[in-house]
Amino acid sequence: MNINFLGRSLREWLSSLPVIIILLGVLFLSIGENLNAQLNKLGNHIWPDYHILRLDVPVPTCDPNVDIESEVQKVVRQKQKEAESDPFGGMFGAEDINRDAIRESLGKRVELCRMKHEAAQKTLAQKTDNLDRFVAVDMTLSALSQFRRDNTQVFLAIVFFVCAITAALTHHHIGLRPMQTVLEYRFGITAQLFANLSLTYSAYSYLTNGWASGTLIQNEHIRWFYLFGFGALSLVALVQLFNIPKTAKPGGSIGKALLAVPLYAYMAISSARFFILETENPQGMVLFVDKIMDQSSLFLNIGLYIWVGMLLKQTYLGEYVFRVFKPWKLPPELLAFVAVVIMAVPTAYTGASGIIIIAMGAVVYAELRRVGARRNLALAATAMSGSLGVVLRPCLLVLLIAMLNKEVTTDMMYGWGVKVFLLTSFLFFAVSLIAKQGPMKIAPVSEALAPSLQAFRPLIPYVLIFVVTAAAYAFLLDAHLDEHTAPVVLPMIILLLLVYEYTIKHAEREQHETYEGEVRASSLEGSIRRATTDTTVHIGALLSIMALSLTVGGVIEDSGIFEEVAAQSDFFGSTWTAMLALVVVLVIIGMIMDPFGAIVLVSGTVAQAAYSQGIDPLHFWMITLVAFELGYL
Repeated sequence: MNINFLGRSLREWLSSLPVIIILLGVLFLSIGENLNAQLNKLGNHIWPDYHILRLDVPVPTCDPNVDIESEVQKVVRQKQKEAESDPFGGMFGAEDINRDAIRESLGKRVELCRMKHEAAQKTLAQKTDNLDRFVAVDMTLSALSQFRRDNTQVFLAIVFFVCAITAALTHHHIGLRPMQTVLEYRFGITAQLFANLSLTYSAYSYLTNGWASGTLIQNEHIRWFYLFGFGALSLVALVQLFNIPKTAKPGGSIGKALLAVPLYAYMAISSARFFILETENPQGMVLFVDKIMDQSSLFLNIGLYIWVGMLLKQTYLGEYVFRVFKPWKLPPELLAFVAVVIMAVPTAYTGASGIIIIAMGAVVYAELRRVGARRNLALAATAMSGSLGVVLRPCLLVLLIAMLNKEVTTDMMYGWGVKVFLLTSFLFFAVSLIAKQGPMKIAPVSEALAPSLQAFRPLIPYVLIFVVTAAAYAFLLDAHLDEHTAPVVLPMIILLLLVYEYTIKHAEREQHETYEGEVRASSLEGSIRRATTDTTVHIGALLSIMALSLTVGGVIEDSGIFEEVAAQSDFFGSTWTAMLALVVVLVIIGMIMDPFGAIVLVSGTVAQAAYSQGIDPLHFWMITLVAFELGYL
């Protein structure tokens, strides 16, 4: 991937470019869909019959000027002819033809015909050039909206496999530790080869079984995506097995090598053992992977959220926020609490705790260390900064839980989420106070207030951009910023922040803090390109985990493990014992998995056991989110 063409790497041409095209396409098609709805409302306000006018007006084919008497004679002759040709005619006596009834029926028919012609003429009379132009725009947006709805699964399939292949080529799939030595690379790549070959075989079985069923296969093209996508991943792993990176260190231990195997590979291999070897149902693996297509819009939104996080990383927003608190000379423990609470806001609005840590973690950690925070406190605060906000509106994690579990609703979870946020924030603050190593003193107000307000001034344009953009979406497109619209509103806000920084403020020319691991672009195009390039590997790694989590859930579901637990209501002895045991499991899951993948896994496994033991679903899921927070630490 070191080949360059027109100043761009091969990776950027083949991976970043198609992904940003699809993400921007989804973004603007969503705007078009909202705009289409608003145009319909405007059209109905201007033209009362707009719902009819926007369609082609059918011209009646009947004749409103027909001669009724002539038609009566035709009907009479027709009836007489039918009576003469009827072999049973006259058997029950001659039946008189009622000319008055025929005349009345024809009169009503002609009157109805005239009404149809009058309605058509009235409608056509309202057709003006302005209306035609308005309808043309409306119908174009309507067609684009339909195109988005019809092709959401295709968009997701392209993003999934392009990003998964990118993550594989760059060795960025999620594992318990990164691959560093030759042995770790061999273990990790070999595991991925077996995993991808199993998935390819499963995809082939899924496709051929569909043909053999003799029925029409819905979305057959998606099955082809699975076959070629997992086949390409298998080919990548095979080539990598014989091309270990030159940067790999020699040697290595088996224990560390096993930890370096990507989690999705473990999931795929364990699923393959069950579906292919044990139950002889190879298509089962991809059958459960295919469930991501049932919620394709949601998983595309996850991709947009990741992009938002990477774009946010390219801004100077985090640095400006911490400048506001520097004049107060907060002790490390208090600054850690402030950082955790402040970072809860972007966590809630991006919905991705891990992405916020990637985007803002370097700033949080460096600022805490700069004021003398212990390494453990700085790391804990950095981890917590990306987790407390997962219970707040409009976090996508809560929406994902509600979509996968009908026992709870977003309103229920967001309502209790505020209380949980306040509780966990207070506990973090209390622990910080208990563990403090110095006096809890801050600078006097007379000394700190003026510099703090001065440091806040650069943030005012950021606040205005956020408020004005959100208000524009709300009033112009009727898209109020919530858990449903945030994935399409936030990317536009962050893009506008970058436009402001590089074209108006020229923030890149100012003196800024340097943070370890932070590499900033020097132009607007460069920052978006770098953010998108980083986004691809995170999307690929995350969606791979989520897709295979569904497969693991399928293994547990088909094995009947939790059905046995459900059949034994006293399996844990009491609800409290059950909850304690499940919390331990949830913390472990939170330690090793990204929250999105963990939610998918828990929904199909642990949640069912909890419900069967009489644990309230709302209580269970709030405990789950808190357990994940503990797991991050």
